[in-house]
Amino acid sequence: MAIQIFGTAKNFDVKKAERWFSDRRMSVQSIDLKEKGISEGELDNVLSCLTKSCGSRKLALEHLLDKNSRNYADIAWLPDEDKEEKLLENPLLMKQPVVRNGKADATAGYCPDIWKNWTI
Repeated sequence: MAIQIFGTAKNFDVKKAERWFSDRRMSVQSIDLKEKGISEGELDNVLSCLTKSCGSRKLALEHLLDKNSRNYADIAWLPDEDKEEKLLENPLLMKQPVVRNGKADATAGYCPDIWKNWTI
């Protein structure tokens, strides 16, 4: 199982997610969004995974956006395809942590109830 956690080192929910997986002795790969960002392929995969649970790519994109971010106003009025481009330019607009389980599952935010199903 390949767990990846996208976020920033100082984000409290990212630290909680890393601790949650560590407590279950699961290795994770942490990707710092400030340093490395997220690639177009990774973002597309995360949105595809979120689309399964949200029902549509538009709802998945809205779920991924951090509406509490101070820069959210810069992206809120854009069309959906432009929002994806803005997320690639500024990945800190995403809800953190973004946790990906291989290419099959992904979550945005702290979601231990969903992660628990990944460990079964």
